[in-house]
Amino acid sequence: MRRYIWFLVCFLFANAATLASAQAPAGEARAAHAYQAAVQAGPLALHAFLDQFPKGADLHIHLSGAVYAETFIRDAGEDGLCVDPAALSFAKPPCTPPLVEAAQVPAHQKLYDRLVDAFSMRGFMATEGFSGHDQFFSTFDRFGGLNKRHIGEWVDEVASRAAAQNQQYVELMETPIFTHAAYLAKQNPLGQDPSHEDFGKYRETLLALGVRDEIFADREDVRAAETLRRQIEQCGTAQAAPACQVEVRYIYQVLRSFAPEQVFAQTLLGFETVQASMEAREPSWVGINFVMPEDGFISMRDYTLQMKMLDYLHSVYPQVLISLHAGELAPGLVPPEGLRFHIRQAVELGHAERIGHGVDVMYEDDATGLLKEMARKHVMVEINLSSNEGILGVKGAGHPFPLYRAAHVPVALSTDDEGVSRIEITGEHVRAALDYHLSYQDLKQLARTGMEHNFLPGASLWAAPDAFTTPVAACKAQVLGADKPAAGCKTFLDGSEKAAAQWELERRFRAFEAKF
Repeated sequence: MRRYIWFLVCFLFANAATLASAQAPAGEARAAHAYQAAVQAGPLALHAFLDQFPKGADLHIHLSGAVYAETFIRDAGEDGLCVDPAALSFAKPPCTPPLVEAAQVPAHQKLYDRLVDAFSMRGFMATEGFSGHDQFFSTFDRFGGLNKRHIGEWVDEVASRAAAQNQQYVELMETPIFTHAAYLAKQNPLGQDPSHEDFGKYRETLLALGVRDEIFADREDVRAAETLRRQIEQCGTAQAAPACQVEVRYIYQVLRSFAPEQVFAQTLLGFETVQASMEAREPSWVGINFVMPEDGFISMRDYTLQMKMLDYLHSVYPQVLISLHAGELAPGLVPPEGLRFHIRQAVELGHAERIGHGVDVMYEDDATGLLKEMARKHVMVEINLSSNEGILGVKGAGHPFPLYRAAHVPVALSTDDEGVSRIEITGEHVRAALDYHLSYQDLKQLARTGMEHNFLPGASLWAAPDAFTTPVAACKAQVLGADKPAAGCKTFLDGSEKAAAQWELERRFRAFEAKF
């Protein structure tokens, strides 16, 4: 029955796409025809077609997980680190046997290959007692310990890969310094079952003790990364790399698998840091997210408590936007009752503007009602197809992607950890297109949705949320994405980073479709 419903959903979308194609502008119609030919020719032809398709934004991507293993091995050599051949991880010097100098690893192909495999999902085969979930999350400890001076280089790698695939915007999740905040939390217990009033008193205590002291360092982290990245890319010169055209913003990662005091203190520091960046109008921190395995003991035990923390902090910092990992779970990974409430609480208590993964939505209490609520509130879901298969074993008809779309919940494709998963965003589009029988117009909808729900400041280009048919009045009479919009439209675009980015996406669509 479930498989029948899935095929019915795909059939309905396919027929709607056929009607839309018949009504499309000439350039779009020609591109749609070429797309269908590529679909018929198979995955390789479709990949070639979609390589330069404008993809808009990647809104769910962890910086450390986005970097390929080969880069980490090179960086470890530059940092003078060692490699532990038994643990397949980096270690501090001296590199006395059995440790090996990381700089020497490329000369030992077998060890090099074993490291790449250990740092990623490459060639991974699940064994009894060690799943894809275990392999995925174990990689982060193995390549840890690298010098933070490489962050700008890693951002360049992500931006360069995005530029090569005609992607214009990325929101990178990153965990900046919070050592002092964690220390203050450890010295000051939060108390049992805290109320809003208790959270307020605890916040005042942490602020009085200097939890804001790390805001400057956290803002400097991304300033330094962006400065180095733009130096590498020679931005502002005649030799500027295409990656200079990729806008990068940062999502403040909070580590959810720690004691409540630390989670609250780090979250408070994150809200303060994002708000300070917003007030200074810096192109840096734009939102908050909670990370680490959602099925971990503390993550499960304290999930509701953590959502209550966000409920309180949102009331104090209402302008700080929130995207949450929620529903990155599957039957068997946790007890059935653990699948029933995470996404709903992230939306209703956590004030999430976006949900990352959302895989277990159909196991939630009143799943149909939840989907309607998410559609009504325009809560977007960041869809990570390869990651969901690798970690949870969820794919094809078992994934809720088509059900979200059928319920009119906004969705967009993202990569999650492209370095660990050994993927790139074009491959995710190919996978979505073939597995779920998407039309060319469907892919445009996904790209526009990503740009609609990014955390850039300013009003949307579109007159109504998630309705990509009519622009705002100032730009209504314009050719979307035109090189020289009329004065009123230009004034509107100049006053909104979001709308300007959406206009750029439309320009890229026009350029892409002009090739056909």
